[in-house]
Amino acid sequence: MPLRLTPTLRDVLAAQRASSSPRALAGIWACTGSPLVAEICAGSGLDWVLIDMEHSPNGLADVLAQLQAVASYPVTSVVRVPIGDTVTIKQVLDLGAQTVLVPMVSSAAQAAELVADVRYPPHGRRGVGSALARSARWNRVDDYLADADRHVSLLVQIETAEGVAAAAEIAAVDGVDGVFVGPSDLAASMGVLGQQTHPDVVAAVHRAFDAVRAAGKPVGVNAFDPAVADAYIAAGASFVLVGADVTLLARGSEALAARFVPGDDAAPRAGY
Repeated sequence: MPLRLTPTLRDVLAAQRASSSPRALAGIWACTGSPLVAEICAGSGLDWVLIDMEHSPNGLADVLAQLQAVASYPVTSVVRVPIGDTVTIKQVLDLGAQTVLVPMVSSAAQAAELVADVRYPPHGRRGVGSALARSARWNRVDDYLADADRHVSLLVQIETAEGVAAAAEIAAVDGVDGVFVGPSDLAASMGVLGQQTHPDVVAAVHRAFDAVRAAGKPVGVNAFDPAVADAYIAAGASFVLVGADVTLLARGSEALAARFVPGDDAAPRAGY
C-alpha cells in the first residue's frame, strides 16, 4: 500500500489561517540531540518541534533518530540546518525532513539559491536519491519525485540588519514558504549584542513582519519570554518558538536548587 507523508509546516500554517479561529502556532527547540527528549517535546501538546543543527550537537544520525521519535505524534517537525549548504540540505531532506529552516539569509539572491537546493531538476539542483532515502520511504511514496515540492517546505531566517532591509524581496521569492526572524543575531548585527528586546531591535523585527506579511507569506519569531511572545503574536507572528528543551532543563533545575539547596551552595557551578 502506498505511504502518505505528513503535512509540512507550510500546510499546517495555511490550514490554521483558514480555520474559524486562527491562532499562532507555538513551537519548541530540540537542542539536546536526544531522541527521548525530542519525543517528550513532541508529546507536550505544542504545535511544532524545531530540531536544531546550528547551535546544537545534532549530526545527521541524531536528526534521523529525532525525526523518527516525533513521527508518531500530532506535531510538525522542522529541521534547522547549520548553513545554507547544498549538500547538507540534500542530506537532511533525504533523512525525511519535510520542513527545513535555513539561518542567516540576508538577500533575495541567497533565498533563490536555497529554493534551488530543495527542488529537483529541472527547477533546482537537489540530488536524486529517493530510492535510497527515508524522504520517499524508499520509493514507497507514490510519485515522490514528481510531487516532491508538495512534500517539502522551505523557511528562511532573517537575522541581520541587511536581511531586515531586504525582507520584502526575500519573502517574495517563489518557493520561500515563510520567514523566521531571529532577534538574538539581529541584535548583534545592530550593535546591541544580547539585547533582543532593545527598542531598535523590536522595531526592526516589526519592519520585517510588515514586509513579509505584505508579500503574503507567514512570518515567525523566536521569543522565550511569554510577554514578548504575546506582543509579537499581536504584531502578526503566525508561528513562534516559545522555549527550548535545554533552557527548560537549566531553569527548572536551578529552581529546584534554589528551593532545596541552602544559601550560596545553590549557585550554578559551571564545569564542577
